[in-house]
Amino acid sequence: MKKTSKIYVAGHRGLVGTAICRNLATDGFENIITASHSELDLCSQLAVDDFFAKHQPEYIFLAAAKVGGIMANSSKPVDFLVDNLRIELNIITAAHKYKCKKILFLGSSCIYPKLTKQPITEDALLSGSLEPTNEWYAIAKIAGIKLCQAYRQQFELNAISCMPTNLYGPNDNFDLTSSHVLPALMRKIHEAKINNKKEVVVWGTGNPLREFLHVDDLAQACLFLMKEYNSPEIINIGTGSDLSIKELAELIKNIIGFDGNLVFDTDKPDGTPRKVLDVSKINNLGWTAKIPFREGIKSTYKWFLENN
Repeated sequence: MKKTSKIYVAGHRGLVGTAICRNLATDGFENIITASHSELDLCSQLAVDDFFAKHQPEYIFLAAAKVGGIMANSSKPVDFLVDNLRIELNIITAAHKYKCKKILFLGSSCIYPKLTKQPITEDALLSGSLEPTNEWYAIAKIAGIKLCQAYRQQFELNAISCMPTNLYGPNDNFDLTSSHVLPALMRKIHEAKINNKKEVVVWGTGNPLREFLHVDDLAQACLFLMKEYNSPEIINIGTGSDLSIKELAELIKNIIGFDGNLVFDTDKPDGTPRKVLDVSKINNLGWTAKIPFREGIKSTYKWFLENN
C-alpha cells in the first residue's frame, strides 16, 4: 500500500472510520476516498457499483456497519441483520468486480460463542451458541467473514478479517438509547454530576468482565494488518486484559469527579459473563496496543466535553 494508493474507507464518519482516516492521514497517505450516507447508500447494490466504477479504489477498509448496544440490538433485530448483510455483500462483491488489491473487513468480538473458553482464541468461531442480546449483529458479521473467505477461495480476492474487542474513543456514540456500555456510562455519570444527582443507575450486576481498546490503537492495528497480514483466517485485535463493569463505572466516576453513588439494576441483562480476546496471534506478528486505559478514558471524556 503506497502513500499515493487509492484507499476507500467505508463508514468514515463512525467511531472506527474516523480513526482509520485520521491515522492514514498522519502516516502520510494522501489519496483517501470517502462518501457520506447522503452521497452513497451502502445498502444499495446499484449505488455501490456505480461508486466503485467511478473511483476504482485499490484498498478498502470496510468499517461501515449498523451498530448499537443491548437495547438497540434487542429492539431492532431486522435492521441489524439486514442492513449489515447488505453493506457487506455490496462492498465485498464490488471489491472483487473492480479488482481491488486488498480489502480489510472489520468484524466484532461478539461473533464468538457466549460461553466459550477465555481468553477467546480465533478458532472459537462457530463452536457454540451466540449471546442472544446481540446475535443478529453477530450473525451478519459472521456472514461477512465467510463471504471474504469464499471470495478468496473461489476468486483469489485478497480479503482479510479482523475481530476488534469493545472499542471507545473520540467520535463514539453517546446516545443512551443506542450506545455501548462505556460511552453510555460516561454520559450518564457526566449528566448526574452537572445536575447534582445523588446516584447513577447502571444496567446489570456490574460483574461481567469486558476488554476495551482505544479506537486509535485499532486504527494502527488495521494499517499494520493491511501491510503485513494476508491470511484467510480471522485475527483478533485487543489488549488481552479486562475489568468488570463495576470497575469501569468506578473509573469513569473518578475521572469525571462524580461524588454520588452507583446503583446496579439487577433486573437488567448482563450479557456475556466474560469477554476478553487472546491477542497472541497479532502480538506475535509485531503489533501491541499502546494507549493506557486511564489515559484513553480521560482523553475521550475531554473529547465528549468539547463535542457534545
